Amino acid sequence: MLQRMVEDGSGPWEESRQKILDQVISDLCRPDSYREVYYRPEHGQPMPSVQVLTEMMELLKTVLFPGYFGNSEISVASMPYYLGANVDRVYRMLGEQIRRGYCFVCQLNDQQECENCEDVSMHLAGTFISKLPKIRSCLATDVKAAFQGDPAAKSLGEIIFCYPSILALTHYRIAHELYHLQVDLIPRIITEMSHSRTGIDIHPGAEIGRYFFIDHGTGTVIGETSVIGENVRLYQGVTLGAKSFPQDESGMLIKDIPRHPIVEDNVIIYSGATILGRVTIGKDSVIGGNVWVTEDVAQGSRVLQK
Repeated sequence: MLQRMVEDGSGPWEESRQKILDQVISDLCRPDSYREVYYRPEHGQPMPSVQVLTEMMELLKTVLFPGYFGNSEISVASMPYYLGANVDRVYRMLGEQIRRGYCFVCQLNDQQECENCEDVSMHLAGTFISKLPKIRSCLATDVKAAFQGDPAAKSLGEIIFCYPSILALTHYRIAHELYHLQVDLIPRIITEMSHSRTGIDIHPGAEIGRYFFIDHGTGTVIGETSVIGENVRLYQGVTLGAKSFPQDESGMLIKDIPRHPIVEDNVIIYSGATILGRVTIGKDSVIGGNVWVTEDVAQGSRVLQK
């Protein structure tokens, strides 16, 4: 009897359910309810696709680390064809996603016309593609830094395939190049992908030198205007953050001003350290675990808990 009532919708709760649904849908469709959270595509372009960008990042990993991701049986002879096909797919996918990002910004800025968006987007995609050898070169130094800095590492391959810091840095170094090309929205999506998987939060605007290693990594935060030199090592839970947020006369936060630390070459920062503001950590310094730093640190210093 109960089964039959559920199947034909004849139960006494059916009228009540319909009333609840009608009221909730009516409330959710009120303009004052969705005004701040509704995205309406302009020019027939939806938002960038996280699913497509995820596929694109997997393809880029096969290009940057051939044999470790995707087709693990790739040979030297087949490499030009394999990489060529994947790079071509990335080229097309990225151009489309860049165009969608532009349309998203047009929506926010109330711009009604879009001129040459497709040409500009494909040009930027091509410019990014030309940066892939540079990105791979930087990542190779990061892998070496991890191998030299972690006694538990058995091989470079283990680091490429398993270490969360390499995943985070792969996403960061790709997003960073797009950020400098002034691509809208896409760089932040790419870094947030790895943030959700690794717990390592690196803003695409940060400047990070070669031979960079984050050991363990969970909870590490590197802010937008951070500048990190070469051969720098961080441990889990390190924060390179802003000390304060200046406001303009109307009370709005002032954007695009240097507000994060500068970390010079050959610095080690141990777990849980918090460094805030536009301070400089001089080269060859060591910052101990769980310390709080808001002032410049001279070269060759040792900052430890008292």
